[in-house]
Amino acid sequence: MIYEVFRQERKGQAFQHAGSIEAPDEKFAESYAREQYGRRGESTALWIAPREALHPIEDFVDELNRNYHRVDGYPLKEKLKEARERAGTAKPGEAG
Repeated sequence: MIYEVFRQERKGQAFQHAGSIEAPDEKFAESYAREQYGRRGESTALWIAPREALHPIEDFVDELNRNYHRVDGYPLKEKLKEARERAGTAKPGEAG
């Protein structure tokens, strides 16, 4: 069985995916995870979960058209340009 291992580097930090291990059961998975991700003190806490227990979420529907999720940030300049054009106060030749 494949287990996914998540580790916390320092107290208070978020857990991050550390890797995968193969083990016959949860007891062995815990031992393997401790050995591989905790023996040198690089982790303060570990989580293990069977891979089959994880559920991917892939489709994110943006029902409200919130395009601030774009990688290049919130398109504030575009919004300001549109607002100025609607208000009739856009500068001639203004680029967006």
